[in-house]
Amino acid sequence: MSFKDHFSEKSGNYAAYRPTYPRELVDYLASVCRQTELALDVGCGTGQLSMLLAERFRHVIATDASAQQIHNAEPHERVEYRIAPAEKSGLADASVDMITVAQAAHWFDLDAFYAEVRRIGKPGAVLALITYGVIEADTDIHPLIQRFYKDVVGPYWPPERRHVEDGYRSFAFPFEEWTAPPLAIEVQWQASDLIGYADTWSAVRGLEKAQGRQPIEHFHRDLLALWGDPQLRRAIRFPLSLRIGRL
Repeated sequence: MSFKDHFSEKSGNYAAYRPTYPRELVDYLASVCRQTELALDVGCGTGQLSMLLAERFRHVIATDASAQQIHNAEPHERVEYRIAPAEKSGLADASVDMITVAQAAHWFDLDAFYAEVRRIGKPGAVLALITYGVIEADTDIHPLIQRFYKDVVGPYWPPERRHVEDGYRSFAFPFEEWTAPPLAIEVQWQASDLIGYADTWSAVRGLEKAQGRQPIEHFHRDLLALWGDPQLRRAIRFPLSLRIGRL
Protein backbone atom coordinates (compact mmCIF):
# COMPACT_ATOMS: atom_id res chain seq x y z
CA MET A 1 0.00 0.00 0.00
CA SER A 2 1.40 3.38 -1.01
CA PHE A 3 1.54 6.30 1.42
CA LYS A 4 2.10 10.03 1.24
CA ASP A 5 5.68 10.50 2.37
CA HIS A 6 6.33 14.13 3.33
CA PHE A 7 8.95 13.45 5.98
CA SER A 8 11.58 10.85 5.00
CA GLU A 9 13.66 13.47 3.21
CA LYS A 10 14.15 15.43 6.45
CA SER A 11 13.80 12.59 8.95
CA GLY A 12 17.04 13.57 10.72
CA ASN A 13 15.68 17.06 11.33
CA TYR A 14 12.38 15.54 12.38
CA ALA A 15 14.15 13.56 15.09
CA ALA A 16 16.12 16.59 16.23
CA TYR A 17 13.49 19.32 16.18
CA ARG A 18 10.00 17.87 16.61
CA PRO A 19 8.80 18.59 20.17
CA THR A 20 8.51 15.86 22.78
CA TYR A 21 5.09 15.03 24.20
CA PRO A 22 4.46 15.72 27.90
CA ARG A 23 4.57 12.89 30.42
CA GLU A 24 1.14 14.00 31.57
CA LEU A 25 -0.16 12.70 28.24
CA VAL A 26 1.19 9.16 28.66
CA ASP A 27 0.20 9.12 32.34
CA TYR A 28 -3.35 9.94 31.28
CA LEU A 29 -3.36 7.37 28.47
CA ALA A 30 -2.12 4.64 30.79
CA SER A 31 -4.70 5.58 33.42
CA VAL A 32 -7.64 4.89 31.09
CA CYS A 33 -6.33 1.48 29.95
CA ARG A 34 -7.60 -1.70 31.58
CA GLN A 35 -4.16 -3.26 31.11
CA THR A 36 -0.75 -1.84 30.22
CA GLU A 37 0.90 -4.85 28.64
CA LEU A 38 1.19 -3.72 25.00
CA ALA A 39 0.88 -0.34 23.30
CA LEU A 40 1.05 0.19 19.56
CA ASP A 41 2.26 3.61 18.37
CA VAL A 42 1.23 3.95 14.73
CA GLY A 43 2.93 6.44 12.41
CA CYS A 44 5.57 6.75 15.11
CA GLY A 45 8.01 8.88 13.13
CA THR A 46 11.27 8.88 15.04
CA GLY A 47 9.69 7.68 18.28
CA GLN A 48 8.94 10.85 20.25
CA LEU A 49 5.82 9.37 21.80
CA SER A 50 6.90 5.72 21.61
CA MET A 51 9.70 6.17 24.12
CA LEU A 52 7.42 7.90 26.62
CA LEU A 53 4.81 5.15 26.29
CA ALA A 54 7.54 2.67 27.28
CA GLU A 55 7.65 4.29 30.71
CA ARG A 56 4.06 3.18 31.37
CA PHE A 57 3.58 0.09 29.19
CA ARG A 58 5.50 -3.17 29.48
CA HIS A 59 6.13 -3.34 25.74
CA VAL A 60 5.66 -0.84 22.90
CA ILE A 61 5.56 -1.66 19.20
CA ALA A 62 6.15 1.46 17.09
CA THR A 63 5.38 1.35 13.37
CA ASP A 64 5.89 3.73 10.50
CA ALA A 65 5.60 3.28 6.74
CA SER A 66 8.83 5.27 6.26
CA ALA A 67 11.99 3.21 6.57
CA GLN A 68 13.99 6.42 6.94
CA GLN A 69 11.95 7.53 9.94
CA ILE A 70 12.45 4.16 11.61
CA HIS A 71 16.17 4.32 10.83
CA ASN A 72 16.41 7.64 12.68
CA ALA A 73 14.29 6.54 15.66
CA GLU A 74 15.94 6.59 19.07
CA PRO A 75 16.44 3.08 20.48
CA HIS A 76 14.75 2.03 23.71
CA GLU A 77 14.89 -1.36 25.38
CA ARG A 78 11.09 -1.66 25.57
CA VAL A 79 10.30 -0.19 22.14
CA GLU A 80 10.27 -2.44 19.08
CA TYR A 81 10.37 -0.42 15.87
CA ARG A 82 8.87 -1.89 12.71
CA ILE A 83 8.34 -0.66 9.16
CA ALA A 84 4.63 -1.14 8.49
CA PRO A 85 1.70 0.86 7.10
CA ALA A 86 -0.96 1.99 9.55
CA GLU A 87 -3.57 -0.15 7.89
CA LYS A 88 -1.57 -3.41 8.13
CA SER A 89 0.24 -3.61 11.46
CA GLY A 90 1.10 -7.30 11.32
CA LEU A 91 0.05 -7.77 14.96
CA ALA A 92 -2.06 -10.64 16.25
CA ASP A 93 -5.81 -10.40 16.72
CA ALA A 94 -6.98 -8.96 20.07
CA SER A 95 -3.43 -8.37 21.32
CA VAL A 96 -3.13 -4.62 22.02
CA ASP A 97 -4.22 -2.56 25.05
CA MET A 98 -3.57 0.93 23.66
CA ILE A 99 -3.26 2.23 20.08
CA THR A 100 -1.86 5.74 19.69
CA VAL A 101 -1.45 7.90 16.61
CA ALA A 102 0.41 11.15 17.18
CA GLN A 103 0.38 13.82 14.45
CA ALA A 104 -0.14 11.22 11.72
CA ALA A 105 -3.79 10.11 11.47
CA HIS A 106 -4.54 12.67 8.75
CA TRP A 107 -2.32 10.67 6.38
CA PHE A 108 -4.15 7.36 6.90
CA ASP A 109 -6.90 5.55 5.06
CA LEU A 110 -9.09 5.86 8.12
CA ASP A 111 -11.65 3.21 7.22
CA ALA A 112 -8.92 0.61 6.68
CA PHE A 113 -7.06 1.79 9.79
CA TYR A 114 -10.15 1.57 11.98
CA ALA A 115 -10.77 -1.95 10.71
CA GLU A 116 -7.21 -2.86 11.69
CA VAL A 117 -7.69 -1.27 15.12
CA ARG A 118 -10.79 -3.38 15.72
CA ARG A 119 -8.89 -6.50 14.69
CA ILE A 120 -5.82 -6.03 16.88
CA GLY A 121 -7.39 -4.32 19.90
CA LYS A 122 -8.35 -6.31 22.96
CA PRO A 123 -11.95 -5.91 24.10
CA GLY A 124 -12.02 -2.55 25.85
CA ALA A 125 -8.73 -1.37 24.31
CA VAL A 126 -8.24 2.38 23.88
CA LEU A 127 -7.57 4.30 20.66
CA ALA A 128 -6.11 7.82 20.91
CA LEU A 129 -5.63 10.13 17.92
CA ILE A 130 -3.37 12.99 19.04
CA THR A 131 -2.50 16.16 17.19
CA TYR A 132 -1.18 19.67 17.75
CA GLY A 133 -1.64 22.69 15.52
CA VAL A 134 0.00 26.08 15.15
CA ILE A 135 2.33 27.03 17.95
CA GLU A 136 1.64 29.73 20.52
CA ALA A 137 4.57 32.02 21.28
CA ASP A 138 5.46 35.37 22.89
CA THR A 139 3.43 38.28 21.53
CA ASP A 140 6.42 39.91 19.81
CA ILE A 141 7.20 36.88 17.62
CA HIS A 142 3.78 35.22 17.33
CA PRO A 143 2.47 37.42 14.46
CA LEU A 144 5.57 36.66 12.37
CA ILE A 145 5.16 32.91 12.90
CA GLN A 146 1.46 33.13 12.01
CA ARG A 147 2.20 35.11 8.86
CA PHE A 148 4.83 32.59 7.73
CA TYR A 149 2.48 29.69 8.48
CA LYS A 150 -0.61 31.12 6.77
CA ASP A 151 0.61 33.48 4.07
CA VAL A 152 4.07 32.31 3.01
CA VAL A 153 3.86 28.52 3.24
CA GLY A 154 0.06 28.37 3.48
CA PRO A 155 -0.51 27.56 -0.23
CA TYR A 156 1.85 24.59 0.05
CA TRP A 157 0.21 22.74 2.93
CA PRO A 158 -1.20 19.39 1.81
CA PRO A 159 -5.03 19.34 1.98
CA GLU A 160 -4.86 16.92 4.92
CA ARG A 161 -3.49 19.75 7.06
CA ARG A 162 -7.02 21.04 7.64
CA HIS A 163 -7.63 18.04 9.90
CA VAL A 164 -4.73 19.10 12.13
CA GLU A 165 -6.07 22.64 12.31
CA ASP A 166 -9.50 21.47 13.45
CA GLY A 167 -8.04 19.07 16.02
CA TYR A 168 -9.37 16.05 14.09
CA ARG A 169 -12.93 17.11 14.93
CA SER A 170 -13.99 16.56 11.30
CA PHE A 171 -12.90 12.92 11.43
CA ALA A 172 -15.40 10.13 11.74
CA PHE A 173 -14.63 8.42 15.05
CA PRO A 174 -16.90 5.38 15.47
CA PHE A 175 -15.88 4.45 18.99
CA GLU A 176 -17.14 5.09 22.53
CA GLU A 177 -15.61 8.54 22.91
CA TRP A 178 -15.01 10.88 25.84
CA THR A 179 -13.29 14.24 26.33
CA ALA A 180 -9.68 14.25 27.47
CA PRO A 181 -8.40 16.84 29.96
CA PRO A 182 -6.60 19.92 28.58
CA LEU A 183 -3.01 19.02 27.69
CA ALA A 184 -0.21 20.84 25.90
CA ILE A 185 3.39 20.51 24.84
CA GLU A 186 5.38 23.28 26.52
CA VAL A 187 9.02 23.91 25.68
CA GLN A 188 11.69 26.55 26.24
CA TRP A 189 13.32 27.07 22.84
CA GLN A 190 16.16 29.07 21.44
CA ALA A 191 15.73 30.67 18.01
CA SER A 192 17.57 27.79 16.34
CA ASP A 193 15.08 25.29 17.79
CA LEU A 194 12.11 27.12 16.30
CA ILE A 195 13.87 27.52 12.95
CA GLY A 196 14.71 23.82 12.91
CA TYR A 197 11.14 22.88 13.81
CA ALA A 198 9.63 25.04 11.07
CA ASP A 199 11.99 23.43 8.57
CA THR A 200 10.31 20.04 9.25
CA TRP A 201 6.94 21.30 7.96
CA SER A 202 5.70 19.51 4.86
CA ALA A 203 4.63 22.90 3.44
CA VAL A 204 8.19 24.19 3.70
CA ARG A 205 9.29 21.33 1.46
CA GLY A 206 6.68 22.40 -1.09
CA LEU A 207 7.68 26.06 -0.89
CA GLU A 208 11.36 25.17 -1.27
CA LYS A 209 10.68 23.15 -4.42
CA ALA A 210 8.54 25.93 -5.91
CA GLN A 211 10.51 29.04 -4.95
CA GLY A 212 13.83 27.94 -3.52
CA ARG A 213 15.17 28.76 -0.07
CA GLN A 214 14.92 32.55 -0.25
CA PRO A 215 11.46 32.97 1.39
CA ILE A 216 12.50 30.56 4.12
CA GLU A 217 15.75 32.41 4.73
CA HIS A 218 13.78 35.68 4.94
CA PHE A 219 11.66 34.16 7.71
CA HIS A 220 14.80 33.04 9.56
CA ARG A 221 16.30 36.53 9.27
CA ASP A 222 13.14 38.27 10.47
CA LEU A 223 12.71 35.85 13.35
CA LEU A 224 16.29 36.33 14.54
CA ALA A 225 15.87 40.11 14.36
CA LEU A 226 12.79 39.95 16.60
CA TRP A 227 14.21 37.29 18.92
CA GLY A 228 17.16 39.33 20.16
CA ASP A 229 19.85 37.22 21.80
CA PRO A 230 19.66 33.92 19.85
CA GLN A 231 20.61 32.06 23.04
CA LEU A 232 17.53 33.44 24.81
CA ARG A 233 14.99 30.72 25.56
CA ARG A 234 11.37 31.61 24.96
CA ALA A 235 8.24 29.77 26.05
CA ILE A 236 6.60 27.91 23.16
CA ARG A 237 3.30 26.07 23.57
CA PHE A 238 1.50 23.50 21.43
CA PRO A 239 -2.07 22.78 22.64
CA LEU A 240 -2.93 19.11 22.13
CA SER A 241 -6.17 17.82 20.65
CA LEU A 242 -7.27 14.23 21.30
CA ARG A 243 -9.93 11.96 19.89
CA ILE A 244 -9.98 9.17 22.41
CA GLY A 245 -12.32 6.22 22.74
CA ARG A 246 -12.75 2.61 23.74
CA LEU A 247 -13.22 -0.36 21.42
